[in-house]
Amino acid sequence: MTKDTSRAIDLRSDTITKPTPAMREAMASAEVGDDVFGEDPTVRKLETETAALLGKEEALFTVSGTMANQLAIRSHTEPGDEILVEANAHVYYYESGGPAALSGVMCRCLQGERGVFNSADVESALRPADPHFPRSRLVCIENTHNRGGGKIWPLERIEEVAGAARLRGLQMHLDGARLWNAAAATGIAEKQWAAPFDTVSVCFSKGLGAPVGSALAGSKALLARARRFRKMFGGGMRQAGIIAAGALFALQNHRARLAEDHANAKALAEGISRCKGFEIAPNEVETNIVRFRVAGKPAQEVVERLRSRGVLVLATDQLTIRAVTSLMVSAEGIRLAVNAIAEVAAE
Repeated sequence: MTKDTSRAIDLRSDTITKPTPAMREAMASAEVGDDVFGEDPTVRKLETETAALLGKEEALFTVSGTMANQLAIRSHTEPGDEILVEANAHVYYYESGGPAALSGVMCRCLQGERGVFNSADVESALRPADPHFPRSRLVCIENTHNRGGGKIWPLERIEEVAGAARLRGLQMHLDGARLWNAAAATGIAEKQWAAPFDTVSVCFSKGLGAPVGSALAGSKALLARARRFRKMFGGGMRQAGIIAAGALFALQNHRARLAEDHANAKALAEGISRCKGFEIAPNEVETNIVRFRVAGKPAQEVVERLRSRGVLVLATDQLTIRAVTSLMVSAEGIRLAVNAIAEVAAE
């Protein structure tokens, strides 16, 4: 039987966000049409505003970030090609083998530091032009990096990697599911982050708090190809303006407030650092993801003890726990979560 989590301090993910009353009102009053025919005005407005924010010609509304990423990979490649990804990247680690199943491509995994690699890593991974080898076609970067603990890629590192990729004729894709967090944390506009990339995916249903949706942005030619693959993958939607309205409201109203989530994550990390039995580096918390290690107990056991105290977190391996702040958790909720963690540590 599913346990009631409605009153818990839910730090499992920023995907647990629920639409605000104002967002629900926007969704209820949304103007709609058939999006497959290109006739949904709310979807078109969302796509236009997203493309403008990212400095791209067009954007395509999708049901999820996984779909947006996989559409990008399929649009850039042909079966038998190879893409370069960091070993813990979402497109490789959390998307159900999508590159192989949907695009027929191989993943060449690079070992980064908290998800960040460099141009030398790219150059050393590239294969010679030879019929024995798959063709390297695409470099994927995730910013911020989920399994890197919300790590922000330095912009100069991105530009360095993009330069190496261009010299070898490779395209660039940005998995920007949490790009909004990188922009809020640094003050660098999304358009500047997106500039080195041919395609960019962004998510509306994490920190921004929409109930559904992501988008893929890029050139008109590439997005025409992606639109076809969206239909092929089963992602063509009809009166999608109802959900696009929630994403549009989030885009227009919730980006600035991400700084609150970052402050709460830092407070959580500092609180955990004072608890014996846990290992954490508060200075590595740059956005809204907090990762800490457990000494002496399996992480899942600690997760269950915290659940019994009304705090929900996730074990990401046998010794590591992840907590993610979002608009569903207040500063007071963080204080209570720290108290619960301290109680578990005392045991």
